[in-house]
Amino acid sequence: MVLENKRASHLPKHVAIIMDGNGRWASKRLLPREAGHYAGMKSVRETVRAACDLGLENLTLFAFSSENWKRPKTEVGVLMGLLRAYFRSDMDELAGRNVRMRIIGHRSRVASDIQKLIEESEKRTLTNTGMNLTIAFDYGGQEEIVAAARELARAAADGRIDPETITTELFAARLFTSALPSPDLVIRTSGEHRLSNFLLWQSAYAELLFLDTLWPDFDRAALEGALAQFDGRERRFGALDSEAVA
Repeated sequence: MVLENKRASHLPKHVAIIMDGNGRWASKRLLPREAGHYAGMKSVRETVRAACDLGLENLTLFAFSSENWKRPKTEVGVLMGLLRAYFRSDMDELAGRNVRMRIIGHRSRVASDIQKLIEESEKRTLTNTGMNLTIAFDYGGQEEIVAAARELARAAADGRIDPETITTELFAARLFTSALPSPDLVIRTSGEHRLSNFLLWQSAYAELLFLDTLWPDFDRAALEGALAQFDGRERRFGALDSEAVA
């Protein structure tokens, strides 16, 4: 299916991807897990380029969860190194494509040089008006929800808000993704059928698509196929068929 000529209204406003399967990709080739992460970075680049070309407005990639700190130190070191490399080698292209970059998660837990790279990339692309690229790094959905609840609880305790006035919109405004629409489509590669603590609040009405494809094998064709599947689904948001939201 060719999507370049597809009306923008038929594309999801926000696609989120759980990039899974790097380790299994490497194991199938009798390679160390680190080789899978390097291969996965190539898929990140290809997917971001394809998303820009296809006219997606928002793309969020789950790169590193708050639970990933439990992995071996050598593997965590490789992942941190890949993040550094991405910021250093890809920012010129992203800026040239008018991409706006955001990082969500608890960035205070990463090394100071990575924090600086994050701040510089966000500042450099702040006024860009093309696709919003969000990288979820050191991110956990439950932590995010608890942090938002804690913030509202403090505001209520200080008398700044009335607890009876707290709405879903007010709560969502305290989340890392407050500047973004909720994802319409959440894709997970590698054949696993779970969200793994990713955008739990935001994905309440998202279409979920679980692919057997391992992340390093995910490419433009795979993204186009996922978008085609999304286009074939009927989204009712709790309504009857006749009341479905277009």
